[in-house]
Amino acid sequence: MSLASTPAHIRIDKLTFDYGGERPAVDTLSFDIAKGEFIGLLGPSGCGKSTTLRMVAGLLAPTSGQIIMGGEDIVSRPPWERNLGLVFQSYALFPHMTVAQNVAFGLRLRKVGKEESAARVAEALRAVRLEGFGNRRPAELSGGQQQRVAIARAIVIEPEILLLDEPLSNLDARLRDEMRFEIRDIQSRTGITTLFVTHDQQEALTMCDRIAVMNGGKLEQIGTPVEIYDKPATPFVAGFIGRANSVPATLSLGTGGPRLDHEGQALPAPDLQELPADAGDGAKLAAMVRPHAIQLSRPDGDGLTARVNRSVFVGSVIEVELELAGGQKLVAELRPGSEEAQLAQPGADVALTWRTTDMRIFAA
Repeated sequence: MSLASTPAHIRIDKLTFDYGGERPAVDTLSFDIAKGEFIGLLGPSGCGKSTTLRMVAGLLAPTSGQIIMGGEDIVSRPPWERNLGLVFQSYALFPHMTVAQNVAFGLRLRKVGKEESAARVAEALRAVRLEGFGNRRPAELSGGQQQRVAIARAIVIEPEILLLDEPLSNLDARLRDEMRFEIRDIQSRTGITTLFVTHDQQEALTMCDRIAVMNGGKLEQIGTPVEIYDKPATPFVAGFIGRANSVPATLSLGTGGPRLDHEGQALPAPDLQELPADAGDGAKLAAMVRPHAIQLSRPDGDGLTARVNRSVFVGSVIEVELELAGGQKLVAELRPGSEEAQLAQPGADVALTWRTTDMRIFAA
């Protein structure tokens, strides 16, 4: 059974937060989080993802809607009664305290006995692989180690839910890559239900069981990383997650089957099941295809052709800029040394194809 099909640990039901602007910061947001699931809130700045997390944490009161845990709406509960662990962008470690004292801070507030506290601190430091660091000060740690101390402090209180608000944004690129897997590993070993806010699609794709993509306060799509990437539900998701080419096309529903035309040239035949529900003959559509899915061959007078504007080696792939007859530009990613790459010489004309399963079709 998948995590998404298990009973909800947290249910976000029509959650709304209105700052009083032109539109709500969060607008009737609804989704479930299963027990033990690692779910990401992903979207551009201002989409409402951090506002959502702060409402779950109890730091903001929703304008309307419910946050249900264990069958009970917790909207009226203060933060300290929600049994949540929080990790924010700034680690907020106390510089005058040792690592062990920082980790034990929440336990001290809960009046946990010294022996139990010491045992739980030791276990939390083992969980984040910082055994032997208990007597150090935060200033003696690297950025990645400080981040792990912040996580240890959050999990030592044995929270039901772990909330992470862009926890990697203050790290350099190398440390971010390392900490993605560290955080995912910690979450997998502890089994804590986790809500993770990020604007970085790479973080979301590599870390999360499911991703909730937000835009303008609304939920655009929720699904596994593969579903979000391969089957984007909206043009926004297609453009925000990964790289995507969009080809304007007109739909023809003739006796020979459905056909998509761009400037009189045929695109790969669309799957009728993938067409927008109200798309009729002559409908203006947009065909979305990822750069890696585009295949190049020598033009044979049929199908879609393009001119190669430039070809750039970027390491693992060659990026090729292509221009269609109507001036529309596309990007293809080719394997260095392949026959396709040999065809991609600036000024050359090439034929373009891709599998129907690699194409998503939206209303223009």
